[in-house]
Amino acid sequence: MINVALLKEICEVPGVPGHEQKVRELITRELTGIADDISVDNMGNLVAVKKGKSSDKKVMAAAHMDEIGFIVHHIDDNGFLRFHPLGGFDPKTLTSQRVVVHGKKDVIGVMGSKPIHLMTAEERGKNLSLNDYFIDLGMKKDEVVKIVQVGNVVTRERELIEMGDCVNCKSIDNRVAVFILIETLRELKDIEIPFDFYGVFTVQEEVGIRGAQVAAHHINAEFSFCIDTTIAFDTPGAKPEECVTKLGEGVAIKIMDSSAICDYRMVKFMKEQADAAKIKWQPELLPAGGTDTAGMQRMATYGTIAGAVSIPTRHIHSVIEMAHKEDIKGNIDLLKLCLRNLHTYDWSFR
Repeated sequence: MINVALLKEICEVPGVPGHEQKVRELITRELTGIADDISVDNMGNLVAVKKGKSSDKKVMAAAHMDEIGFIVHHIDDNGFLRFHPLGGFDPKTLTSQRVVVHGKKDVIGVMGSKPIHLMTAEERGKNLSLNDYFIDLGMKKDEVVKIVQVGNVVTRERELIEMGDCVNCKSIDNRVAVFILIETLRELKDIEIPFDFYGVFTVQEEVGIRGAQVAAHHINAEFSFCIDTTIAFDTPGAKPEECVTKLGEGVAIKIMDSSAICDYRMVKFMKEQADAAKIKWQPELLPAGGTDTAGMQRMATYGTIAGAVSIPTRHIHSVIEMAHKEDIKGNIDLLKLCLRNLHTYDWSFR
């Protein structure tokens, strides 16, 4: 159904905000000979172009390369590392986790905190904060400083596995979208599309959709698609109105999130394309959290007709993120269909 081996490689490669170079290298390898042009802008966004029948209009799709992680900001006298987060973290997800510190060489560390046996009753009743954690490398300071410096970045350590009909890994957000955009470009290689298509693998989304803003301003497209994960809160204890999306129920067609209201014409177009091709889909209204959709929608000179295909994901922003393989395949199919049929729709306001 999908190339799980490639998805595994994409998810496991390190790349926190501002340090996406290894992800870029992997994408370049996969798209060489497939895209008509590959370039990297000053910000670090990788832009893969598929030429269309006409250059009168441009279409942009964005999938961010970066994953949430950390940056070392202090090494104490005993060799323990203090860190600053790069992206949004729920502190409870750090307990008992391994990480990789990318210094002069990669070294494994563990997230440590005060043992529960030594906590006061008051401390036990409180949730831990990020400041309560440290990284333990199992080395004394004189050994640590030979390898690690302030400013080195840290990624989470967890391999991709298959679980039933799903895949599970750290960084499903948003490497699954990187995979989808690569595979869409691969499947479109010998297929004619109406307009020039710019597949952009963006940087620094997790710290404020920074790369997408730069790319959207430069490309100045008429149409835009974001590819990103979204909340699937279809687990025990979830109220029906809280779930946002459900695993295995198809592509999530974004209606809005906290930073963008998708163009109603694009939403309608995407629904019609999915229905005509019998691609399973579900609506997505995300009350909190934004995506590259906002950057693309606003930063083109006249704005873009913006939409988004989202991948329902459980346990998001943790090391056990989970997505359904059929939902992933549906995202590829719907994006490909939309890119082929943009010229068939009446885009006037009506």
